[in-house]
Amino acid sequence: MTPPPEPRHFWRALTGLPLRVLKGLLGWLLALIIVFEEWGWEPLQRALAWVGRLPGLRSAEARIQQLPPYAALALFAVPALMLLPVKLLALWAIGQGKVVLGTLVILAAKVVGTAIVARLFTLTKPALMQLGWFARGYARWVNWKAGLLAQVRASWPWRLGRVLKRQLLRRWEHLKASWQA
Repeated sequence: MTPPPEPRHFWRALTGLPLRVLKGLLGWLLALIIVFEEWGWEPLQRALAWVGRLPGLRSAEARIQQLPPYAALALFAVPALMLLPVKLLALWAIGQGKVVLGTLVILAAKVVGTAIVARLFTLTKPALMQLGWFARGYARWVNWKAGLLAQVRASWPWRLGRVLKRQLLRRWEHLKASWQA
């Protein structure tokens, strides 16, 4: 006859499953955020680069590119600090029952913030890479993100999405061709 399990083993087994599920959900949420960043980073950065060609902004971008490393690093805090009150206001709107408005404001802030940070990073990357700790952290981040994106791209939802996207694009092209004929 086997003795009953000790209470702490039972508790660990009981709490372990919800924690694993929660970690899995948080991992997928983080992956979705990173996929959004990956998807939006380049196009948004290019859009702001186009805006940066305007006469007044061209000189501002040139000055940003000449910043010393720690000043360039401090510049990254500006978008986060500027968007924080907007995001808090959006959360307040959600709390007041205006879920759609609050969600749209958060999404807009995310897109604008990503665009600004992407452009600032492009302009300041040479200065930032002069900071040894930043360069090491950036290399670790790039490696970790590449592994995460490889996992996401190998998942069945991602592969299914790519198949559906190809099918939709083919149908769209076929529809456009039939309209032009």
